[in-house]
Amino acid sequence: MIISAFFGALVSIIRMVISAYILVIIVAAIMSFIRPNPYNPFVQTIIRLTEPVYELIRRYIPTAYGGLDFAPLIVLLVLQFINSFLARLF
Repeated sequence: MIISAFFGALVSIIRMVISAYILVIIVAAIMSFIRPNPYNPFVQTIIRLTEPVYELIRRYIPTAYGGLDFAPLIVLLVLQFINSFLARLF
């Protein structure tokens, strides 16, 4: 019973982190259309949080089609899949 509660709480925290990262990816995607000042600390933080994951996806899957980069969409789909899986797990 204690182990079940522990894993339930752990899954809940992981799902919250995934949801927060999804929000960061959405902000990064919106910022890519606005083109904010790249020297802004907020912009640099968002880029530092998202680019490593995008680069991992780009290494294995060509994501640029017609001038658009679909790496954020792929990352969002994977995160949603993991989030849904964890929700059904507990």
